[in-house]
Amino acid sequence: MAVFLSFFYSHSLRKHGAFLHLSRTAAAGIRTRDFCSNTSSEYLHRSIVPTFHYQKSLPRLPIPKLEDTIRRYLAAQRPLLDDDQFRTTEKVSHEFLSGEGKLLHEELVTQDKNNKHTSYISGPWFDMYLSARDPVVLNFNPFMSFKPDPRGEYNDQLVRSANMVCSAVRFMKTLRAGLLEPEVFHLNPTRSDTHTFKRLIRWAPPSLSWYGAYMVNAYPLDMSQYFRLFNSTRVPQQGRDQLLTEEGGRHLLVLRRGNMYVFDVLDKHGNMVSPTEVHAHLHYILSDPSPAPSFPVGVLTSENRDVWAGLREQLIAAGNGAELSVVDSALFCLCLDEEMMEDHVQVSHNMLHGDAANRWYDKSFSLIVTKDAHAAINFEHSWGDGVAVLRLQNEIYKDSTTQPLVHPGSPPGPGSPPGVRRLSFTLTPELERSISRAKENFNVCVSKLSIDALEFKDGGKEELKKHQLSPDAVAQLAFQMAFLRQNGHSTATYESCSTAAFRHGRTETIRPASIHTQRCAHAFVNQPSKHSVDQLRTMLAQCSTYHGRLTREAAMGQGFDRHLFAIRYLCTSRGHAPPSLYSDPAYAAINHNVLSTSTLTSPAVSLGGFAPVVPDGYGVGYGVHDHWIGCNVSSYQSRNVHEFLQCVNQSLHDIFRVLEGTPLS
Repeated sequence: MAVFLSFFYSHSLRKHGAFLHLSRTAAAGIRTRDFCSNTSSEYLHRSIVPTFHYQKSLPRLPIPKLEDTIRRYLAAQRPLLDDDQFRTTEKVSHEFLSGEGKLLHEELVTQDKNNKHTSYISGPWFDMYLSARDPVVLNFNPFMSFKPDPRGEYNDQLVRSANMVCSAVRFMKTLRAGLLEPEVFHLNPTRSDTHTFKRLIRWAPPSLSWYGAYMVNAYPLDMSQYFRLFNSTRVPQQGRDQLLTEEGGRHLLVLRRGNMYVFDVLDKHGNMVSPTEVHAHLHYILSDPSPAPSFPVGVLTSENRDVWAGLREQLIAAGNGAELSVVDSALFCLCLDEEMMEDHVQVSHNMLHGDAANRWYDKSFSLIVTKDAHAAINFEHSWGDGVAVLRLQNEIYKDSTTQPLVHPGSPPGPGSPPGVRRLSFTLTPELERSISRAKENFNVCVSKLSIDALEFKDGGKEELKKHQLSPDAVAQLAFQMAFLRQNGHSTATYESCSTAAFRHGRTETIRPASIHTQRCAHAFVNQPSKHSVDQLRTMLAQCSTYHGRLTREAAMGQGFDRHLFAIRYLCTSRGHAPPSLYSDPAYAAINHNVLSTSTLTSPAVSLGGFAPVVPDGYGVGYGVHDHWIGCNVSSYQSRNVHEFLQCVNQSLHDIFRVLEGTPLS
């Protein structure tokens, strides 16, 4: 298992919430699959192995040894603290290790042994998200945009929307029929990704199937979050929200100009309606001359969660319970936007937040298609991480571009009268005032957000691999150099790593800021002329080696962040004050992640983004491609995102100059 994870994550399966970087071999829905093809409109394919065949036998997420957690925690704190601060934190940490922390750790281990059906982090992580009272837009929901359809004529709002809706419904049908190919990383595809192996493994008992895959170097991933993809909504409630999934819903929710429509995409037998019917319904909605409502209800989903919970109760009291139930139970949300996109920055703003009047941020995911057919997925984060969403996005892109069911020039089918209903809400004067206030709050919030993008074209993955450097390590080092160049010091940095190789795994944190990146960044930024090319190359190699170690540890559930989080959660859930380690200013500082970073490359995705996780932070989405490196970065007014990207560009330029053998002056 350790050998697999070392290899697997050295090929970069890692994510920040929405984002997941998969090797080309493992990219869900894009890799060449060995399945029996099905050409009907109902399913994407028919997997030989049932979708959830491996789920019961997945290994459990381990709880690290407490002494290892403290050692890793102190190593991550070292570059962020001066000597006096570090001595204080070291003392507090060792007291925690031998005192309260030891007892709480033992209690956590006992609790975990009594809950073998799940992971120790799953419950606390759900609770953390659902108890958060900040609005989900900007604070939690990320986006991933699709690449354009390779055939230009299919990049039409109506045609692309219809094809993507059909592909999403086909994905849902395939998933629920148990015919979706399980998510498996094949270390040796010639042995495991074959008809022969799949015909054999399908007969293995589900409680043993993972071990059968392991014998041929195949490693299934957790798919427990997939059932929340469809018919799911985060429902606001006072203090803690609720996740609602109603699989009986057969309709699609569509928003245009703030108006909300529904129509069935499944018939009463659960079969997908004809693509012609989907096309006709969307054509009707896009042709509807109804003006935008003065008080669009969707804006309320951008509010503080307690405020929204109270307003939802008012909506129900005003007689809107049935309409809200229709929204909640819809398969997903399709947002048809009126805007034309001018550049990547406008795409990022539109897909990350857009116009709150034309969104329902609480749906498990929203498919957004602009007037000029730019498309993206924006998803609510509490129900799961990027693993399931990226699989969905990859499958939608592949299916809609290779097997489109609606074509340019196809006349919409008979739609008179169309099976489309526009939702109507009864609003009291107080609700109208609340919608106006919510819109004002939203506009003020998004007006403070800046986004900028960078494409560094002077080197990429291929060049870095020639020098035996981890591409991700170099990108992270460039961010450390850039922040030092801009601000004069290191800062808390977050890179999230998927633990989907374990049952109910969520994420673990990679801490890219280390004594190695601190030393290397200082040499490149502050003392470039004092170090030879060979010395700088040695520092780059040390950073790469250490970052690779951190990544492997995180992938194996051997970081420190989730362990310390779970211990604190256990303590507070018992009504006790957390140990002094958690009141140490250094603990708050390392969890104030000024640099929140995530990497993503996928053949289906052109761009991904998210807002900063703290008011004075940066949200850094990036991808290291074969011959270039891209960054999509957000900030609020206290940071200068444009200057930061200039510093990133300079840092990458310096790194590649050194690799070419050119001294820095």
